[in-house]
Amino acid sequence: MMKTELLREITPLTQSDCFTVFSRTKNKFDFPLHYHQEFELNFIWNAPGAKRMIGDHIEEIEDIELVLVGPDLQHGWFTHKCTSAQIKEVTIQFHRNLFDEHFLQRNQMSFIRAMFERSLRGILFSRETTTAIMPRLMELPQKHGFDSVLELMSILHDLSISRNMRTLSDVSFSNMESFSFNSRRVKEVMHYLNAHFDKNVTLSECARLAAMTDVAFSRFFKARTGKTFIDTLNDIRLGHASRMLIETTQSVNEIAYKCGFNNMSNFNRIFRKKKDCTPRDFREAYTSTGVRAFF
Repeated sequence: MMKTELLREITPLTQSDCFTVFSRTKNKFDFPLHYHQEFELNFIWNAPGAKRMIGDHIEEIEDIELVLVGPDLQHGWFTHKCTSAQIKEVTIQFHRNLFDEHFLQRNQMSFIRAMFERSLRGILFSRETTTAIMPRLMELPQKHGFDSVLELMSILHDLSISRNMRTLSDVSFSNMESFSFNSRRVKEVMHYLNAHFDKNVTLSECARLAAMTDVAFSRFFKARTGKTFIDTLNDIRLGHASRMLIETTQSVNEIAYKCGFNNMSNFNRIFRKKKDCTPRDFREAYTSTGVRAFF
């Protein structure tokens, strides 16, 4: 079985600092796919055609973007088709405990708390939000002391209430223990799905687990997660399939069946619809980033 040798970055952020910020101009992306324990807010300008990888999500970027990456989520930007000689990048890294857990539970922190939870899968902010927040990101390196901390908190708050942010990676590609789901029953069902995704899981058995009727559970689950039961199950299966495509040399057929898809055409159709590429193209895209394999 093949595994990926993924770089764990030791960031320059010390325990004595609240955050660190880097502002630079460059002509290429040369840092490999990696992860770290800190949150990262990354702004990129003038790099159309570059490729972004967040968890199991791969996408060619436009000329401007802003992404929030949660702790321990693999990510990276790659030159790909970008030919710009003047790429502007502002990277902010801050501790996962910058906001105390008890502080985050306060009512006034609900939007930031929800944003941090979504960032465990990676968040892409809208073009409108990014354009509006850009001047403040560019000026943040010039601020110092408490003023800089206040400005970062203000930026994070404004981002948390912004519209049309997009979650990038599949839920099963992230640390499930970090998700609250705002419901004990939903959390139990999600853990059950992650433990049994390779089997023929039905809505009825999950409804029994939640002590609800099928109809009531279906409505409850959609209201709490924003997705239907079957869409969530498919997302979890795709997340595990994506990880296996990256971390093993098993065939696409083997992976499909091991992840609960008993029909190859159905697996390919759902995979392409969700990731805009075939499973084989997805595997090749990861291989081309320089993630090394060892046996």
